[in-house]
Amino acid sequence: MGNKVVRDNFEWVYTDQPHSDRRKEILAKYPQIKNLMGPDPQLKWTVSCMVLVQILCCYLVRDLSWKWLLFWSYAFGGVINHSLTLAIHDISHNVAFGNKSARWNRFFGMFANLPIGMPYSTSFKKYHIDHHRYLGGDGLDVDIPTDFEGQFFCTPMRKIVWIIIQPLLYILRPLYVNPKPITHMEVINALVQFSFDWVIYSLWGLKPIVYLLAGSLLSMGLHPISGHFIAEHYMFLKGYETYSYYGPLNLLTFNVGYHMEHHDFPSIPGSKLPEVRKIAAEYYDTLPYHTSWGRVLWDFIFCKELGPFSRVKRECELAKKD
Repeated sequence: MGNKVVRDNFEWVYTDQPHSDRRKEILAKYPQIKNLMGPDPQLKWTVSCMVLVQILCCYLVRDLSWKWLLFWSYAFGGVINHSLTLAIHDISHNVAFGNKSARWNRFFGMFANLPIGMPYSTSFKKYHIDHHRYLGGDGLDVDIPTDFEGQFFCTPMRKIVWIIIQPLLYILRPLYVNPKPITHMEVINALVQFSFDWVIYSLWGLKPIVYLLAGSLLSMGLHPISGHFIAEHYMFLKGYETYSYYGPLNLLTFNVGYHMEHHDFPSIPGSKLPEVRKIAAEYYDTLPYHTSWGRVLWDFIFCKELGPFSRVKRECELAKKD
């Protein structure tokens, strides 16, 4: 992707995000896309199988050496756990049981959360709403790096460190950028999660817990699948703030790569997003997109024009009121 520009700050824009207007235009031309909205009946079964596989793995790794434990955490368990975080992403949009059963979606998100090892699903839901409603919103969208991140993580080695510590940044950044009160659902999420961890520890010892936690932390750091964190919204081309990825790793990630389509239609399950692109091809085929998350990571690390500052920011109405 050419025409890259050097940035020493964020790319500030003074227009609304493009997804709302494109959604209206596409629906006016292709109203049949509304038929794709609603729950995905297969999601709950797919997620349940993944959770059960990880519980089985907890039993299988209980006597592994630490070397092989970490290897399988990165190569296998981490792939499943990262995929489960993306299932939680879909579940946060109520596509497991539908909008009329929002509470069931919240509890099912907690179930999908179990192999991740730490409470995640309810807090993710709380902040992810803002990411869609106020994309790039200063002080609202906690997906945007802080000024410190942009200023400090600006060399290849520092950017590698930044990628490795992404899980930590996703935990700490909301507390600094847009702190919110803890909800009762977050307390329930934590109680359920730590109870599960205690049961696993009581049955099979410490190694299964390390397997789960290491898989989550390693797979959301320097890992091929984690390229989607950067591919989705980092500005590889000036003027474009959201990108899709059309590649084989979508098969493992609930089609999170169809990110342009997802932001246009967040209530459509990931499994049906390829149909959106097929129906409204003229709207998506002309937009820049990625074909390799590995290449995204490589370019981000070694291209001096790219870094944590490579994001579009805007002032949103709610921020002005505050």
